[in-house]
Amino acid sequence: MALDELDTAILRELQSDARKTNREVAAAVGVSPTTALDRTRALRRRGVIRGAILDVDLAAIGRPVQAMIAVRVQPPSRPVIESFRAWVSALPDTLGVYVTTGSEDFVIHVAVPDNNALYAVVIDKLTQRPEVADVRTSIVFEHITNTRIAPMPAPGS
Repeated sequence: MALDELDTAILRELQSDARKTNREVAAAVGVSPTTALDRTRALRRRGVIRGAILDVDLAAIGRPVQAMIAVRVQPPSRPVIESFRAWVSALPDTLGVYVTTGSEDFVIHVAVPDNNALYAVVIDKLTQRPEVADVRTSIVFEHITNTRIAPMPAPGS
């Protein structure tokens, strides 16, 4: 699934603003609108472009407190991990779930209104689950996201 220079240029433009029109993308990368559209569609078909995400100001929607919650489950078996993953992913406060190796099985990124709500997530929800063996919570002071990551060059390039 190697990407050539044109694919990479199109991705760079769409990562800077996914709402750019096809004409804007074509002009920025120096190809015709038809070529840009064909390449963008091909990137979607190949699964390189999976969609566009709305970036929301969490504080503006009443969720200014973020935390990373590390969870260890017992026993760490596939059914237990899959069940917990599905449950925690569906919680309304969950932004992301990372299934990990090491001392934790999960790292859960949450956004809540305040510390009381965070306490409720940890104490009233997570620790009440029978498979949860350990929970460690870290408050997020600042969340910086890199939305523009360049594809790796094709081998031999």
